[in-house]
Amino acid sequence: MAGKNNILVGAIIGASALAALAKWGRKKREIDFQDKVVLITGGSRGLGLVLAREFAKEGAKIAICARDMQELERARLDLEARGAEVFDAVCDVRNQADVERLIQDVEMRFGRIDVLVNNAGVIQVGPLENQTQADFENAMAIHFWGPFYTMQAVIPKMKRNGGGRIVNISSIGGKMAVPHLAPYSASKFALVGLSSAMRAELQKDNIFVTTVCPGLMRTGSHINAIFKGQNELEFAWFSIGNALPVSSVSAEYAAREIIGATRRGDAEAIISIQAELAAKLNSMFPELVAEISALANQLLPKAGGIGQRHASGLESTSFVSPSFLTTLVDKASYRNNELKPNESIN
Repeated sequence: MAGKNNILVGAIIGASALAALAKWGRKKREIDFQDKVVLITGGSRGLGLVLAREFAKEGAKIAICARDMQELERARLDLEARGAEVFDAVCDVRNQADVERLIQDVEMRFGRIDVLVNNAGVIQVGPLENQTQADFENAMAIHFWGPFYTMQAVIPKMKRNGGGRIVNISSIGGKMAVPHLAPYSASKFALVGLSSAMRAELQKDNIFVTTVCPGLMRTGSHINAIFKGQNELEFAWFSIGNALPVSSVSAEYAAREIIGATRRGDAEAIISIQAELAAKLNSMFPELVAEISALANQLLPKAGGIGQRHASGLESTSFVSPSFLTTLVDKASYRNNELKPNESIN
């Protein structure tokens, strides 16, 4: 009995020592973002723009890219009004030549890239029957190949400069599958694997890769998500879930948590208590979570409606949404450049 107790005590002491060593290591590698160059893909609106604002508060120089030139212009003016030094460029991360040109242009402007944030994304909401192979290919192109292209282009430059930080924005949907988000979940799972593999092999070069898995956030991006099938009903459940404080966090809170994880060079950041609980439950009881997901799927809208055609959130409003239930996330749409100047949710 004494021998078993000694083994248990030794294991506890060993685990505590390893935890203390890991904490010391994180503290030692913390960086200051003052005058660092931060490149954020999909930085013109939503979480990307909020991250740009928060990095700017830290004194960083900001580079943002997106596909829409006018949207980028509005984002640049927003950031410059806050005192940031900003470079903006039109870039489609699905196109490798675009990405390589972007990296060259940012280096030409600022001389280096210290932090890369792979944030560009697309959300396709609808039942599997209405999702197409093209939907899966597009999600993979943006969420997997886009980050691969940017990392492939920037890693040699970070090695040359003695290190850097790479942040890949995945999702809790990349840790556990979510019904009616099959292309999104599949591609985010792929990004989690890529990001984790990159971290293991790049740490020796002082490049720390952080995989971020947020839960629901009030970014305002629900109006630019893609809805299929019974799009009005799909938009209603999606937007309400994104809006309620009990199920979501503010984009500003998420951005601060991401910046903290980036500063420390953490391996992973799961954003929100709800997302952490869901990830732990899925890890411990995968069969139970699978059954719950299957039950939840039965409660979601059936196939039909517009079928395989696409409609934006803004094209999918109804008497259910927007409503008082979506007030917080609707306000975020205006605040975070999700709407064009002549657009309104109501």
